[in-house]
Order: sequence, then structure tokens, then C-alpha cells
Amino acid sequence: MPSRQEFSTGLSRRPRRLSDQQTASRMLDTAVAAVTRDGLTVSLDHISFEDIIREADVSRSSAYRRWPHKDLFLSDLIKELARKAAPPLVADELALIRQIVGERLGWLEEPELRHRLMMDLIRQLALLDFQTVYSSPGWRTYLALHATFLSLADGRLRDDVQHILASSERDRMAGVAQAWQRLAALFGYRLRPGADSFASLVILLSATMRGLVIMALSMPEIAHQRTDMNPFDAGHKAQWSLPATGFASIASAFLEPDPAIEWDEDRLAILRAELQALLLEPRAEAV
Repeated sequence: MPSRQEFSTGLSRRPRRLSDQQTASRMLDTAVAAVTRDGLTVSLDHISFEDIIREADVSRSSAYRRWPHKDLFLSDLIKELARKAAPPLVADELALIRQIVGERLGWLEEPELRHRLMMDLIRQLALLDFQTVYSSPGWRTYLALHATFLSLADGRLRDDVQHILASSERDRMAGVAQAWQRLAALFGYRLRPGADSFASLVILLSATMRGLVIMALSMPEIAHQRTDMNPFDAGHKAQWSLPATGFASIASAFLEPDPAIEWDEDRLAILRAELQALLLEPRAEAV
């Protein structure tokens, strides 16, 4: 005959009462484990479909005919955010290039001064780009989308967003690589023997910029750090930011003066003409 202990009552034993600290610890540990397992998620829950209808000045019937459910609208919104690619960077880049090069046209005739001019361009443009990305809500959204799109529950949507982001990144990288190749050629630089490509150079520059921006969001001192130094044979001491130091380090690892170029009067005349044409272009490509 079974003992009394073998009979089930169908009732589960009530858990013992936990302290507030134990409750908090268990809840947070469980939530951290879930996030670690699944990743942070893309959330657009704060977007009000009704508010968007009102601000867009469209009829509710038209909006709901296009998107019967808010989730369908949010899916299209995520793809549109991905399709926009990186938001435009610095509107003042051309003005800064005009200022730097315009004040130093006489430096083009000497190799040491050309190198100093190149380093000054990298130093100042890297900082300008960083400050724009760092302060841009659009860029923060773009970086967050890259970091979290894999957590989208809808597999088809996840694949669509990945494809759109990859396509946008490849197009942007190709344009930036072309700009760097043109800039290097203008100042008489070439890829070092064994260096991969301008595409690889740009990938490293972009990764450096984005990494510094992400770190600076929680450690603002990174954005303001400056060191008075004379690195990379720049020829004079100046205030170097972390983005500038990172960019110049990578550029120096990839590029070297091209010994095959003869810096005669014809070459200098071509360089001046190309620089003037560059400065008149409506927009500069940036990392």
C-alpha cells in the first residue's frame, strides 16, 4: 500500500517569501540572461501611428488601408531607416578644405610641406566628422539599427533589413574609397606594398569612427580629449583628438609617398587645378 508521501495533492508548493533585494537580484539576473541570449531588440513602440497620421496630414482611412495594423507600418519604417543609409555628414567640410588648402597653397612645392598639409587635413576633418556624427540623432539611430536588427523576430523582415543595410554600406564605402584614392593621388601618395586596398582603408576608418562615437556616448571625455603632439612626421605640434590620431594612424599604415612622381612645374600646375576643381564641387564624401 502506497505511503501517504506517494499521493500527489495536485498543488504546487508555494515559494518561500523573498526579500526585496533577493527579488530584484533574481528578476534582473533572469532578464540579463534573456537579453544575453536573444540580444537587445529594435523598439519603435514609442511611435504613435495616430500621431504620424496627423503630422503627415493624411486621412486615417488612407493610412489604415495601406497599413491595416501598426506592426506593418513599423516594419516598413525599419526598412526605410535602413534604406536611408548613413545620414549626411558634414556640410562644412568643403569650407574647411578650402580654408586649410587655400592658406597653404605654397606648401605644395615641398615634399615635407605637402605631407604636413595632408596630416593637417586628416587631423581637422576627422575631428569635424566625429563631432557631427557624435551629436547627430540620425547617426545614433543608424548605428543602433546596425547593432540590433538581428533581434527582429520576423525572419523575413530581418533578412530584408540586412540586405538593405549591406547594400547601402557597400555603396557608401565605394564612394568614400574613391574619394580617399583621389585625395591620395592629388598629394602624391600610393598604397604601400602589401597594403590591401582603399576599400580596406575605409572599412578601418569607419570602424574607428563608429567605435569612438559609441564609446563617447557613455564616456563624454573621449569627445573632448586632446593631446598636444607632433605625430606622423606632421612637422609641428598641434592639438590632436582621438579620431584624428586614429585616422592618421590608419592612413599612415596604408599610404606612402609615391617615388615615381616627379614634382616639377607641370605636376604642380595640375595639382593646383585639381585642387581648385575639388574645392568647387558641391559636396565632399566623408567616412
